[in-house]
Parts: sequence; structure tokens; C-alpha cells
Amino acid sequence: MTALPTNKTGRLLSLDFYRGLTMFLLIAEFSQLFHYLTVPELEGTIIYAIGKQFHHVKWVGLHFWDLIQPFFMFIVGVAMPLSFANRRRKGATEGSIRKHVIKRSLLLLLLGWALYCIDPGKIVWRFQNVLAQLGVTYFIAWLIMNRSVKFQIVFSIFLLIITEAIYRFFPLEGFNQPFVAGHNFGAWFNILISGQEDGGHWAMFNAIPTAAHTIWGVLAGMLLMSNKTDKEKLKILAIAGLAGLVLGYGLSGVTPIIKRISTSTFVLASGGWSLLALALSYWLIDMKKYQKGVLFFAVVGMNPLFIYLFSHVGGANLVRKVFLPFSNALFGWTGELGAAIVLSTIVWFALWYICWWMYKKSVFIRI
Repeated sequence: MTALPTNKTGRLLSLDFYRGLTMFLLIAEFSQLFHYLTVPELEGTIIYAIGKQFHHVKWVGLHFWDLIQPFFMFIVGVAMPLSFANRRRKGATEGSIRKHVIKRSLLLLLLGWALYCIDPGKIVWRFQNVLAQLGVTYFIAWLIMNRSVKFQIVFSIFLLIITEAIYRFFPLEGFNQPFVAGHNFGAWFNILISGQEDGGHWAMFNAIPTAAHTIWGVLAGMLLMSNKTDKEKLKILAIAGLAGLVLGYGLSGVTPIIKRISTSTFVLASGGWSLLALALSYWLIDMKKYQKGVLFFAVVGMNPLFIYLFSHVGGANLVRKVFLPFSNALFGWTGELGAAIVLSTIVWFALWYICWWMYKKSVFIRI
């Protein structure tokens, strides 16, 4: 087994940690742990209050869980300039990188779409999940990443302005209430593509405004690769993050923060949190060299596509079935709820162990 590379090799441990922690939390959803933390029996307790933060807001507002997808889309952007620079060092041409980007974008879109076809057992046209959305945002970010920083920032804001304008001025009756669930442009776009509105009001069109997350990630990655000092990099990340929060929350009285249709204020606020999370990780891990525990999370981030797909297509349920009888036998005395929470925790760490085993065997599944 090889050790996790350190900064001496040019690798950003903060990025490994950030990506790994995000994926570690994401696979927790498949363990069902968060569901059991918010059952009616726990209402009014601190456990319930914490558990609520691991569920999406029903419409207006922002919980911690609403940040996980923006975190991941932002992280992919951060990794792009580092990844492409590494490919160039190994002799890759711009043509080969272009082919890689197009292939990866299409595969992400295809895999994201395919996941929606599994449960109903038939072809459906839906593209709301993180893979499908990332297939679009990744490609858009790549298209402009060689332009100036100013151009990329202006372009990302332009995407938000265009989206805001479309929602506010969409002329079709019944879909001209921009921030009303099921009665906005996002709902109409869903019907146009799939023939029906999404039950949770998640808009496929979200890939356009949330491309800003990946673009801002690219800019952050370019900043971390620059010759600026660590303090300068940290300062820029922190200021940009705070600006996103001020704009996002400050304008929420005009445009509500709604993740399900990715309003401009949601993108700004979640983008601000994404930048601050990177700043904190960079300060703590790469600057202060506090690196204990990084590997624990990093191993999950080294096989993000595999563990996401494995968990999504039934892998997590299979693990649950394997451990269920043993968990009940050992922890049944804690009661039905207690045993369920223990089992979900076991499933969560079993999924982590699969990533750990793959890391030890140097098995990395990438596209």
C-alpha cells in the first residue's frame, strides 16, 4: 500500500480532504442514518435538530445538506486545472484533453440519466441528479477555463442573470410564477424534457445556473496553482466566499434561496460556503499542516464515481441485508430505533471500508 501523497509531490491534501469528506457525507445518505435521526420519536431533541440539517429544505431556505451537491460540483472545478496540468506534464495534447472532456461529460450525463431508468425499469428522461448536472457544468467550465479570470467571473454571473430573467419573465400561463413550486419555468422545462414535472420540484435546468459553482471551482484551483503566497491565496478565497454569502443572503428578500430550482441567491450563498470550506481546509491542512485524519476521508474521494454508483444501484441495501441479522442480535436490546441507528452507522462505515480496501489495492475507477 502506498501512502497518500503530500504537498511535496504537488498534491493538495486540502482538496483530497474536502472531496473525501463531501463523498463520505454523501454515502451516509444511502445508509439511511439521517432518516432515523428525524423520526417523530426524536422530535424536540438536539438529535432531531441536527438530523434536520441533513435533509433538504422543502422549498425556501438552506440546510447544510443543500450544500453537498454544490460542494461536489465546486470541488470538480477545483480539480480541473490541476488535472489538466498533470496530463500536459505527461505529454497530453490539447486535442487529447478535449476528447477526454467531451467523453467524460457525455458519460456523466449518460450515467446520471441511466440511474433514473433503473427503478421504474423503463426509459425515462430525467437529468436532475448530480452526475447528469455535472456532465453539463463540467463541460461549460472547460469551455471558458482558458479565458481571463474576469471573463470567467462575468460569464458565471451572466448565467445567473439569464436564469433569473427567464424565471421572472417566462410568458407561459401557469408557469409564470417564478418562485412557486410547480408553477415556474423549471417545472415547464421538466415537462418539456420528460413529459412530467418532478415530484420534488427539482429542475433539470439547474445545470445552467449551477455551472457557476464549477466555474468558481476552476478559478479557485487556478488560484491555488498560482505563485501567490499561501496567505494571499487564503485571503482571496475568504473574501470571495464572504462576498457570496453577503450577496446570496442579502438578496434573499428579493429572490428567495431555493435549491430545487437553483435560484441566483442559492447559487451565490452555496458558492460562498463552498469557497469558505475550501479556505478553511487549505488553511488547516496545507498551511497549518494539521493532517491527521485526512487519509480517512481522502480514500472515499479517490473513488467517488464508484461508491456513488455502487450505493445508488443497491450496494448499500445489499450491505444492510448482510449486517442486519448480526446487528439485531447484538444491538436489539437498544430498541427498534436504537438498532436501526446502529445498523445504519455500520452500513455507512462498511461503505467507507470498501473505499479503503480499493485504496489499499490501488484500484481507482475513473472516467
